[in-house]
Amino acid sequence: MDIRPMTQQDARAIQAWTYEAPYDFYNQEASAEGLDELMAYQAVHDEALIGFYCLGTYAQVPNDTYVYDDTCVDLGLGMHPDRTGQGNGRAFVQLVMQEAAREGKPLRLTVAAFNERAIHLYERLGFQQVTSFEKGSTRFLVMTR
Repeated sequence: MDIRPMTQQDARAIQAWTYEAPYDFYNQEASAEGLDELMAYQAVHDEALIGFYCLGTYAQVPNDTYVYDDTCVDLGLGMHPDRTGQGNGRAFVQLVMQEAAREGKPLRLTVAAFNERAIHLYERLGFQQVTSFEKGSTRFLVMTR
């Protein structure tokens, strides 16, 4: 796997990814604003685009109750729907963790509470839930390592 700057082609491909329920929560509407945001992310490739990630404020979920501080580096990530649920996540998340660790701070991520596959992986990689919050009808867990 290698990390590359996001391209317009990568960003458009990500916006077209379609996840099965309940992960369809992560499907994106194609929009200029969404493309602009994705251009601040990094793309992860092997033979093809397999995922993306971001660090910092883009990885934070805006909400009315939990206030993110700057004691941690936030990471956000997504993997191609054809790659999920097949044991590919560990190496992908570890790659993102290595990049985030360069910031020299503890790591933090925010994950939808229904995403039990991801939560299980994050726990196996040493993340622990520190709090949760609601945004709309979705509960999110905040986890640190």
